[in-house]
Parts: sequence; C-alpha cells; structure tokens
Amino acid sequence: MRIERLFERGAAGKPVFSFEFFPPKTDEAARALLRTVADLREMHQPDFVSVTYGAGGSTRGRTIELVSRVQSELGITAMAHLTCVGHTREELGEILARLGRRGIENVLALRGDPPRGESAFTVTQGGFAHASELAALASEHGLCVGGACYAETHPESPDAETDLSWTKHKVDQGVSFLVTQLFFDNEEYFRFVERAREVGIGVPIVPGIMPITSVSQIERFTQMCGARIPEDLHERLQRYADDPSTVMAIGIEHAIRQCRRLLDGGVPGIHFYTLNKSHATRSILAAIREI
Repeated sequence: MRIERLFERGAAGKPVFSFEFFPPKTDEAARALLRTVADLREMHQPDFVSVTYGAGGSTRGRTIELVSRVQSELGITAMAHLTCVGHTREELGEILARLGRRGIENVLALRGDPPRGESAFTVTQGGFAHASELAALASEHGLCVGGACYAETHPESPDAETDLSWTKHKVDQGVSFLVTQLFFDNEEYFRFVERAREVGIGVPIVPGIMPITSVSQIERFTQMCGARIPEDLHERLQRYADDPSTVMAIGIEHAIRQCRRLLDGGVPGIHFYTLNKSHATRSILAAIREI
C-alpha cells in the first residue's frame, strides 16, 4: 500500500504507527531481525516499516532484500530508504526500478550523510546534490515518496528559514509526507509544523521518536543531527549514566509522555527509530495503545 493512503486514514483520527530498522550485516542477524519484526506485527500491528540505507550504498542489497521480505513474507507495508551518496542518476534510477519490480511502492528520499571517515557531503559525478532531485526521480518512477525534515533545523543550514525553504522545495518535487529527525521537546515539533503550514507545506509531518537506551549513544546522535536534550532530562540521564537499566527506564518513561502529548496534539502518526532494539519500542507502543 502507498503510505500516503495510510495518512488519509490517519486524517480521520487513526494515527499511523511505523518502525525504522537498519539492515543487519549477516544473514543470521537478518533472520533474527525478521523474527523481531514478525513479533512486533503480532503484538502491535505497525502500519509500515522502513529500512535504512548505508552511506554510499554499502547496504543497498540488504536494504532491498529486507524490505522485500518484510512486505512479501510478513504482509507489512515497507519503505526503503535511498540516498544520493555515491550514486549517479542512472544508478539511482536502476535501484528505483528494482524496488518497483519487487512490489515496493514507497521510498524515503534522502541526500545522505558522508561515508565513514569523510566530513562533508560530496556530489558524485553524474549524481544528485539534494534530496529534492532524488524525490523528483522517485516520483517519475511512480513511487510514493517520503522526505526528512528537522524540527530543530538541519545542522548544515545557515538558519531555520533556509532549512524550511529546502523542505518546501522537496515537497514541491513530489514528497507526499515528511518524517522529522529525532527530538525530545514537543514544542519544537509543534512550532515547526506551524511554520511549515505558514509557508504552504500541507503534507503530513510525522514526529520521529527515538527511545533513549544509552547516554553516550544519544549524546552522539544529538550532536550529529542538531537535536537538543532538555536540561532536566539530560541531568537525570547523567545521574544514572552507569546504570543501563535505569537509563532505559528513564528513556521509556520520557518517550511515553512525549508520545501521549503528541497524540493529544493531533499528530498524524509516530515513527519510531528502533535501532533494531524492540524492547523499548514495544513498551512505549503498548503504553500509548492503551489510550
């Protein structure tokens, strides 16, 4: 199913819940992940699942294989991430055509981060410099296209207005829904949505939630994407940094409160960055499903 149709249902009052995974490096790990997704399907019935894409296409084959199996074997709508890094326009077109032949109707069009060891994004000769170009190409292939956005501004953007103008350009090029980068302060999300509506962005804007399971890990992620951890939450996490079980409990508690308030605010759905760890996501979704 095209994900844009799921959000049409969501507009009628049924939020769309989705999970994001990254492709494992081994066949054994891939089988284990499929079992995890199957368990999540039985217990929590996600509306769709997305699979990330390694820098420079390093996991291209596994991404396509995993989304294909999730959709064909488990019966869950799947979305493949795709980046511009390391690919020409022709190569990207071939990948999009391959996804279409596998029955995958949805793609998340991303510029992508630089490969490991490189500090800046470099345009591949014959490739794309922006996610908006990839979004336009995916639309030409008849796919439903999602895009990324930043509630707290992309770290490479000079200011929030410039970042928002690029987001609108992506939508104008064919993006039919947006998923935010992780954030921990709901006010950042609601302010972003208000600003987006003011400039004419009318597509669903889905909050992306990452359950905190490790202090060092979440500090690294927030530094990379420019998100801010609220001071009181950061202080609690630091106090128990050497106690993994308490850190996870704090992270789950915060995410539950965050999700409930987002749902109360009328969000179209919630996208969980699982990091291939299902316990935290299960706990959060079970708690919010109750209401």
